[in-house]
Amino acid sequence: MTTGTEVSRIALDPLVTDLDGESAALRAAGPLAAVELPGGVPVWAVTHHAEAKALLTDPRLVKDINVWGAWQRGEIPADWPLIGLANPGRSMLTVDGADHRRMRALVAQALTPRRVERMRERITELTEELLDRLPAAAGDGGVVDLKADFAYPLPMYVIADLMGLEETRLPRLKVLFEKFFSTQTPPEEVVATLTELAQIMAESVAAKRAAPGDDLTSALVLATEDGDRLTDEEIVSTLQLMVAAGHETTISLIVNAVVNLSTHPDQRALVLSGEADWSAVVEETLRWSTPTSHVLIRFATEDVPVGDRVIPAGDALIVSYAAIGRDEKAHGPTAGDFDITRESRNRHIAFGHGPHVCPGAALSRLEAQVALPALYARFPGLDLAVPASELRNKPVLTQNDLFELPVRLSS
Repeated sequence: MTTGTEVSRIALDPLVTDLDGESAALRAAGPLAAVELPGGVPVWAVTHHAEAKALLTDPRLVKDINVWGAWQRGEIPADWPLIGLANPGRSMLTVDGADHRRMRALVAQALTPRRVERMRERITELTEELLDRLPAAAGDGGVVDLKADFAYPLPMYVIADLMGLEETRLPRLKVLFEKFFSTQTPPEEVVATLTELAQIMAESVAAKRAAPGDDLTSALVLATEDGDRLTDEEIVSTLQLMVAAGHETTISLIVNAVVNLSTHPDQRALVLSGEADWSAVVEETLRWSTPTSHVLIRFATEDVPVGDRVIPAGDALIVSYAAIGRDEKAHGPTAGDFDITRESRNRHIAFGHGPHVCPGAALSRLEAQVALPALYARFPGLDLAVPASELRNKPVLTQNDLFELPVRLSS
C-alpha cells in the first residue's frame, strides 16, 4: 500500500476552469486520489461512491482540526483562503461522536420537517414574485442573468425568512460569503471576513435571545434536551453553516438544472410533456452536476486503508462529490450521461452520507421542486443565451457555481 510521501498529486485548479475534466482525472486515479489544495496543501480525496459511503461513516476519520498533522506543525497559516472551511468554529460540522449527536438532536428540534413544509407557501410566493420581474429585467433583448435575478435571490430570501435574518443584511452577507468560499480571497481579508460573518450571526443570536420569534434562530436559542442547550458559540457557528450551505447549494442546484435541461433538449421534452417528474430532474442534477464539488475536511486518527492506498494517521481527507456522482460502479456505464429516467438517480450522496448528512437537504429539494416547474410553466421555451462552453465557474473549490447564467426568455 502507498502512503502520502510516495505518490504524485493532482493539483486542484483554484480557478475551476474544467470541473468535469478534473473530476474525471480524480476518478481515474482510483477511489483514493492524492491531491493538492490551493496554497500547496496536500490532502487525500475520495472519488468513488462505495468508498465515500464507507469513509463517511468511518469513526477513524474525524472533524477535529487538531488531529491534522500539518495544522499541528504550523504548516497551515491562519490566512489560508480555505481555513474557514477547514476550521469553521464549533458546530455540527466540526464535532463527532456524542458531541455531534447532542448538537444534531438540538438542531433537529428547530429544523423539523413541519417547519420546512411550512416554507412551501413562502417559497411559492417568492418564486412567483421573482418570475413576475424577469421580463422587465430581460428588457427588449429578452436576455436575463437567471442566476442573479432568480436562482440567487430565491434561496437567499428563503434562508433569511427561515433564520429570521433582517433582509437589510443580505447584500453584505452576499459579499462576505463570496469571499468566504473563494480561493482568490486575499490573505489579508480572510480573517476579517470570518470575523465579520461571526459578528453578524452573533448579533442575530443576541436579538433573538432578547425577543424570540417564529424562526430557526429563535428555535435554536430555545432548544433544550434534558436541560442542555446550545451555547452561543455553537449557535453562531451553526447559523453560519446553515446560511452558507442553505443558499449556495440551492443556487447551484437551480442553475445546474437549467443548464442541464438546456443542453439536453430530449430530457427537457420529457419533463415538459409530463413523461418525467420534476423530482427526477432535481435528483439527476444532484447526481450528475452536484452543487457541492468538494467538502473539506476530515482527519485520520490512525492509518485508514482504502483500496491499495492508505490515508496515514494525521492526514486530511476531502470528499470529491463532483467525481463521485459519475462513478460507473454506482451508476453503470452511462454514468457520464444526464438521464432523468435513470433508475439509480436517487442513489447519489450529493447531500452527504452518515451522521454528517446535510440537515437542510429537504429544504433545498423543496425550493428546487417549486422553482423549476414554475419557471418553465412561465417560460417553456427558456434557453441559454450563450453557448454552454462559454459558461464560467467561479473560483470556488467547494461549489459547482457559475458566475452568471444568461438565458433568453421565451413562452
